[in-house]
Amino acid sequence: YEIEAGTNPHNLIIDKSGRVWFSGNRNGRIGWLDAATGKSTIYKMPNPDARDPHTMAFDRGGNIWFTAQFSNFVGHLDTKTGAVRLMPAPTKDARPYGIVVDPSGRPWFDEFGTNKLATIDPGTMAIKEYPLPNARTRPRRIAVTSDGILWYGDYVRGMLGRLDPRTGAVREFALPAAAQSLPYAMASDDRGRIWLAETGIQPNRLVGFDPKSETWISVTPIAQSGGLTVRHMIYNAQTHSLWFGTDANTIGRAVVP
Repeated sequence: YEIEAGTNPHNLIIDKSGRVWFSGNRNGRIGWLDAATGKSTIYKMPNPDARDPHTMAFDRGGNIWFTAQFSNFVGHLDTKTGAVRLMPAPTKDARPYGIVVDPSGRPWFDEFGTNKLATIDPGTMAIKEYPLPNARTRPRRIAVTSDGILWYGDYVRGMLGRLDPRTGAVREFALPAAAQSLPYAMASDDRGRIWLAETGIQPNRLVGFDPKSETWISVTPIAQSGGLTVRHMIYNAQTHSLWFGTDANTIGRAVVP
């Protein structure tokens, strides 16, 4: 499907009606594609400084929360009207990156340029940041489990982190490859387990963590990653499968136990 030149679509999410939403990472756009007709509808950012919409997540109303990494914004798109609200991150050069919506409908995101997670109030757009204990921590992707616990992969230190938003308490667990792991793609499954791609290992490895036992339950090489990077991962509960793409121009599927 052809879309507007210069879009550089970074993230894709699919709504309940089957529309494919994409973030225009180089032209300050978010749009959706009708796969039946090939036509797309485009929404421009109201502030041209928000030039790089990055990662998106639906809320319970079917609207979209998104990050704009180098622009340092977090935003909300009303999918019915196309209206966009933007809020700059409080920390300079925070680089809002991964984003999820928790079971209560509250968005959470990580700030890859610093050692913080953050949440944004859906009504007021006020942002609250949660500094992580180690100043070297750089959270890249983020996941949430059904109990509302936030999980992050520390790309620099090779740790899986856990934030309890009720108390602010943080715990960390070393990944199997420790500081070499460079955890990138990340997802939670319907049993509350956390899955990450260790991209510092060649080929990349898919690793699974069970929060109940606090143990790593799987370490599996991703043979078709070509020694490159797995950046995105989603979980399909109907098939108990993780789907991901690689920089080696392949798409992977892993059926989890």
